[in-house]
Amino acid sequence: MKKGITKVAAVGIDVSDKNSQVCAKDAGGAVVWEKKVRTTEAGFRGALGKLAPCRIVMEAGGQTQWIKECLEALGHEVKVADPRKLRRIFQSESKSDLRDARELAEEALWRWDRMSSVTLRSRESQEKLAVLKARDALVRTRTGLINLVRSVLKQEGIIVRKGASEAFPKNAGPAVPKGLRPALDPVLAQIGMLTGQIGRYDHWIEKAGAREGTIKLLRSVTGVGPVTSAAFVWTLDDAARFPKSRTVGAFLGMRPRRDQSGDSDKQLPITKTGNAFLRRLLVGSAQYILGPFGPDTALRVWGLKLAGRGGKRAKRRAVVAVARKLSVLLHRMWVTGEVYEPFPERPHALVA
Repeated sequence: MKKGITKVAAVGIDVSDKNSQVCAKDAGGAVVWEKKVRTTEAGFRGALGKLAPCRIVMEAGGQTQWIKECLEALGHEVKVADPRKLRRIFQSESKSDLRDARELAEEALWRWDRMSSVTLRSRESQEKLAVLKARDALVRTRTGLINLVRSVLKQEGIIVRKGASEAFPKNAGPAVPKGLRPALDPVLAQIGMLTGQIGRYDHWIEKAGAREGTIKLLRSVTGVGPVTSAAFVWTLDDAARFPKSRTVGAFLGMRPRRDQSGDSDKQLPITKTGNAFLRRLLVGSAQYILGPFGPDTALRVWGLKLAGRGGKRAKRRAVVAVARKLSVLLHRMWVTGEVYEPFPERPHALVA
């Protein structure tokens, strides 16, 4: 065994795409060794495989899942730190990979029990969520191509009537002038291909969601479709992570920032921390709930009252507030298994 290996008590890893900075410290906080290692399974096994079990801290990132699994398989305790909660890293004016790795090792050594760590999803949920994100990428691509065709035709004085994205090639195709066909026919064909693949994703999501009772339950909420309900369950992964349902909205970045001092209490934008994908889906559901086709529900009535307090800013704030309240409702249903009631207070009022 190499000299110094048994002295290591804590390790900090600053992860990068190609090479990661590793800092190992002993129980007294002294640096035992520091080095760059390849960000591969072989690289981490070579650097940390011979160490006695120790505590390891690394920042959350795109490669966190597999690295954590690799290190835990080597017998180490691993925590993933939220970089926004590591003030000495996040607010440092002299930031470097080496300094970050040292600070992470300090977290592992001295603040292990009270550090703010990130809970990772299960691999199964991560894989299912990848399907939703792949579908989302195709939907966004299709929307961009549809907008391109509309823009080109508009320059010729041709306006394609509004309708479902699935029907766009059929509606726009006959309107394309002969001179523009070399440019737009391949785009319309690509839109059709994307629509077909999106449909296959939708079929997969429907089947996967039908096998999970929680997703079926959440879909009963007005404005929450198969993608949003599945994304809610697969993103949060474990309802027990949140002891109180009202904390879910804050976790997803829909809690307004606050700057209160004396008589001043400023209204600030939401934090926008947490999962942006799920937050966007919930905001979309809230827009439907408050829109012209949203059925009458207690949540809609509450949101419309907020929207009526001012102009466009009030409407935007109402949408976010409804999305936040919706996240709380969905989590509460998940925990309790209660069936959705559009007006939960009315039955009690009738009984009284």
